[in-house]
Amino acid sequence: MTDFADGVAPAVNSGAADAAAGALSDARFAADHFALFGLARDFRIDTAALERNYRALQAQTHPDRFVTAGDSERRRALQWATRVNEAYETLKKPLSRARYLLAELGGESDFVRNNALPTDFLVAQMELRETVADAVAARQVETLESLRDERALALRAGYEALAAILAAAAAVADSQRTTPLAQAADAIRRLMFEEKLLADIDDALAALDE
Repeated sequence: MTDFADGVAPAVNSGAADAAAGALSDARFAADHFALFGLARDFRIDTAALERNYRALQAQTHPDRFVTAGDSERRRALQWATRVNEAYETLKKPLSRARYLLAELGGESDFVRNNALPTDFLVAQMELRETVADAVAARQVETLESLRDERALALRAGYEALAAILAAAAAVADSQRTTPLAQAADAIRRLMFEEKLLADIDDALAALDE
């Protein structure tokens, strides 16, 4: 599947982005995923800094470092390793990062409560899937490749728009976030469809290449 870890331009972060080698404090353990890796709480992240700080934290919590430690220290190291891995897996993928940031901004209820999408969007998705099915049946690789490129561009544009919406939501007070959070939840639902469609096209191309 096409990787959109760098689907939007990474934000420019301060030296805090290299803070992963700091102390493994209780406060840090309880911090949000972004703060855990020394990143600004924004959809546009510096993916290189995420990777670098993840590796640093991994090294600090590796089981080999606690072979001779007491039970409590080993348990704590395991808790830290689990915390670091879960946070990394969430942030490295744009879709899960967006869901997490939406929740952090107070918009998870918008996503859960209203999962309806416009009929025209759903019809367009159905038509695209019919095009994919027809191309697979006819073994039209060029058609699938063209469609993949088209949907990849659409997905990238969708993430760019979502980044702007989430940034707008983060820039205002909680009481003023109702509209941008609802817009972000709607955008994420659409992107879920687009991600799945693109993954299915990639799978179809891989199958035809066998």
